[in-house]
Amino acid sequence: MTSPGAWLCGLLLLACAGNSTAELRLELDTQDLDPAAQQASQLLLDEALAALPPPFIERLDRRVRVSWRDNLPETIYGQVGRFSGIELNAALLPDLVDGSAAQQQTDRPHGTMRRELLATLIHELAHLYDRARLWPAAERQLIQRCRRQARSMGLVGLPEPCRGQEARRFTLSDDPRLLDLAGWPQRVGRRGARTNDNGQVARSPDPYELSSPLEFVAVNLEYFLLDPSYACRRPSLARHLSDHFDGWAPPATPCSEGYAYLNAGRDFAHQPLARIDPDRVYEVHYLLAEANDAWMSRWGHSMLRLVICAPDRPRGPDCRLDLDQHLVLSYRAFVGDVQLSSWDGMTGAYPSRLFVLPLEQVIDEYTKVELRSLISVPLSLSRHQLEQLVARAAEQHWSYDGDYFFIANNCAVETLKLLRSGTAHPDLQALDSILPNGLLQLLIARDLADPGALGDPREALRLGYRFDSFRERYQAMFEVLRQRLPIPQREVESWLEQPAVQRRNWFANSDLRASAALLLLEQAALRRQMLLAQDELKRRYLTGRAVGDPSLNRAGEALEQLLANSGFLSRPAELLEGGYGLPQQAEWETLEAGSRERQQRLRQLSDQLDGEVRNLLQAERLAELEACEANLVALGEHLRALHKASGGLELP
Repeated sequence: MTSPGAWLCGLLLLACAGNSTAELRLELDTQDLDPAAQQASQLLLDEALAALPPPFIERLDRRVRVSWRDNLPETIYGQVGRFSGIELNAALLPDLVDGSAAQQQTDRPHGTMRRELLATLIHELAHLYDRARLWPAAERQLIQRCRRQARSMGLVGLPEPCRGQEARRFTLSDDPRLLDLAGWPQRVGRRGARTNDNGQVARSPDPYELSSPLEFVAVNLEYFLLDPSYACRRPSLARHLSDHFDGWAPPATPCSEGYAYLNAGRDFAHQPLARIDPDRVYEVHYLLAEANDAWMSRWGHSMLRLVICAPDRPRGPDCRLDLDQHLVLSYRAFVGDVQLSSWDGMTGAYPSRLFVLPLEQVIDEYTKVELRSLISVPLSLSRHQLEQLVARAAEQHWSYDGDYFFIANNCAVETLKLLRSGTAHPDLQALDSILPNGLLQLLIARDLADPGALGDPREALRLGYRFDSFRERYQAMFEVLRQRLPIPQREVESWLEQPAVQRRNWFANSDLRASAALLLLEQAALRRQMLLAQDELKRRYLTGRAVGDPSLNRAGEALEQLLANSGFLSRPAELLEGGYGLPQQAEWETLEAGSRERQQRLRQLSDQLDGEVRNLLQAERLAELEACEANLVALGEHLRALHKASGGLELP
């Protein structure tokens, strides 16, 4: 009896020999079509076939019958038929025949009626391709022969050499990599399971793509093949589709240099629109704001830092010192109202958006205001992975508007999703963490992040791998006071918690060095009061608005408008109508004008709010804030007098 292995080898030779002509064939159903209709239809089919990638044609080795049907709804251009053929709407055929379809504009994404018909053919072919078992023809023929031979031998099932051949290969719509790029990432705590909702809702070519992964593939294949700007607008997906088709790519237009983004910095006097040039990005760091005592901050905050070289500096280690060029990618809960509650964060009431911020502002926010240290740990990425990550971050900046959950979809989860989809690093697929500090530990444990530069704290500070909280500096200044004055407090926090008028009692007896220390600490006290005032402002504004407090009308209106108008900085798609994906050069002028106008409006609202905000504060808080400011004035005068008495030049 012939062994299964022996006849399998023979079958392989036969199968491979019979595979040379296997390919997709589009056959027109000519029934009831006159010669003109047949000719116009065949031209459409030929154009669709010519647009398809050669591997697509080779893999979908079947005959697909294309027919015109007069029973389709008006809004349906075509569909896959009951027996896997493609049916087109016969109501559109006359316009295709007389040529008017090529000029007739529609309200659909591709423009003209003919272009929509072409896209429909590609869309439905994509469904056939995506639903097929994507075996090469040789494998398919092998399986068929295996089954016939097994039956002839009286075997039940398939012989051992054939087993495993029937396992379904990943098609496009269930490829984990494509699902990451498409916006259906892994669920936290449930590895392999995918989210149901797609947050990439902005700058979409066709919202229908978000209805399911199957439709996402079909819609994007339309644009990949028919829009020469697709590779510029959705570079990550274009790269993935090209890789899927063995490196084949359709003709494409040149892309703009760099990726457009909006800088969400607090300086409203500057134009926020700028470009990220991936060639100038030297490294990407995992940036962790360390924990403090606040409930929402006790596990830290995850961010990514782009180490960008100054324009005149070659890419290299010295770029780490160009701090004014570095940007921070930070997923934050965008609060369109002044309320920020723990419960709303738990239930996803806030949008989660990718903010692009200047590093210097982030350092100030955490180290000076929140008194939290920052550590910056380089990620171990190849040059290709780094550039892919930068592109993906730009895409998310323009397209993503998800829901922020403090537990299930917080900054750590969002950052990990960006790293996965941006780098395609295989070692990231098994990671799962909802804690920012826990995610850093996992990255380090798997050699995805290098903490070596943090070993020497002084060098880490000098080279910008660590940014210490100002709390240590304030405590050092406080020790200077304790050495010179009989101050009872031992910790700087206790000193700052005193009323400003009590701290003022020590000014008169302070020498030059102690006065300088007092000045620094009073500046810290003022920042602390401003934080407390902001929290009070949120609470009083909401309460006052709820009961119609007339004293809050002007300031409350300015605050509400400021928050509403600042949304474009985290959702820049608001500035453009039409188009999709990353903005291109033709959209730059509109984008520049729109962002400048909105930024000027923000500056006006900010100035107005500055003039009105104190009206919102309770008398006790306002008195303490003004007392801190009076302390700073008094200390300034005291320092000038001491300096002059010591023989120095008069200070300004």
